[in-house]
Amino acid sequence: MRLSLRNLLPARARYTGRRSPLEQRLRQISAGDRRDEARAFLELFHAEGGGGPAAFRRRWGEVGRQLRRRGFYEHTPEELAFGARVAWRNHGRCVGRLYWESLEVIDCRGVAEPDGIAEQAVRHLGAALGDGRIRSMISVFPPVEGDALPAWIESAQLTQYAGHVLPDGSVLGDRQNVEATRHARALGWRPEGEPTRFDMLPLLIRDRQDRRSMHPLPRSAYREAPIRHPELPGLAALELKWYAVPCVSGMILTIGGIDYPCAPFNGFYMCTEIASRNLVDKKRFDLLAEAARAMGLDGAPLWRDRTLTELNLAVLQSFRAAGVTMIDHHTASDQFMEFHNREQSQGRRVAADWRWIVPPQAGSGCEVFHLRMRNFHPTPNYYSARAVDGFRLMPFHGDRRQNLAQRSLDRLRRRVTLWRRMPW
Repeated sequence: MRLSLRNLLPARARYTGRRSPLEQRLRQISAGDRRDEARAFLELFHAEGGGGPAAFRRRWGEVGRQLRRRGFYEHTPEELAFGARVAWRNHGRCVGRLYWESLEVIDCRGVAEPDGIAEQAVRHLGAALGDGRIRSMISVFPPVEGDALPAWIESAQLTQYAGHVLPDGSVLGDRQNVEATRHARALGWRPEGEPTRFDMLPLLIRDRQDRRSMHPLPRSAYREAPIRHPELPGLAALELKWYAVPCVSGMILTIGGIDYPCAPFNGFYMCTEIASRNLVDKKRFDLLAEAARAMGLDGAPLWRDRTLTELNLAVLQSFRAAGVTMIDHHTASDQFMEFHNREQSQGRRVAADWRWIVPPQAGSGCEVFHLRMRNFHPTPNYYSARAVDGFRLMPFHGDRRQNLAQRSLDRLRRRVTLWRRMPW
């Protein structure tokens, strides 16, 4: 490939001085990097899908011409579905990748307006929940095309609880969502009746002109499980609950150099996500001490540990009583080890971030605690922002048979690419 200064410059740095929130989050990659990612993705698609070298050459010819003329290209429905599944397979922070091949991909690239996106979000939540046996799904809306930004969901999740700032400065609800609650109130949203800990926020969506709009979720769009302890009835007095489907809408899907900033996806909950993090983290609901008092564990030896254990039991049993899919962290650890072994048997290395894979509860009692991990950020993947994790994403060739010189050259290329993308 012929190199030029234009190929080395990040694409979006050449286009516009406009700095929308989405533009600040998107990866800045050169035209050469985009071609490399597109080619690597198509090679993978045809290698794993059985298309063969001839089909790859034909498709790469089409894509190469589109990239030269327009700077982007369009995925076929088959490429989109494969790319979304491989992005889940590659995402180093997810412990639940055993079922990556079962991800249901809904092609919504024809839906470009906020009202249509909100309607599909409601349908997505209903289809994912079904009768309580949660299905892993992703709805993929239009991608970034050159300097044209599509509409996108500003809310971090489709369902999330408000964080109300009270007159004394304290927060009622989810501290993580104080700013989202402020935006919703500015657009006219108010909770029904007096504010509570568990007021469901509306969806906030930005259109193609970067204008924010609010879309309340109908009560029929989501289900909540009341949290009760089977043996410690005092916990019921706190009236805790949590929503059934964790649908992430604040991450960007990237496939073959093309970014999809509006691609909400869901799996199902592991009990520690709610009981050991969401309900008790100081940056979230901060209910550890209150839950300990309610269950009569405050002042007991190792009261924090015991409270977390009982909260996990309560969440696990409550979701199961509600008929909603939920797994414990030990089962999730075993599933990740099965996924890890399967990938290795297929000749693929597993990207993994130890800090995210090891559960926050009883970590050393899970097999993943003792597993050596490295997150090499392969593409396709999901990322939150270029300055956080997006600048690290690039094709990974370490699964190929390489001699020492080839491995050294590959490492050098990755380091040079990281240096160019570094948010100095």
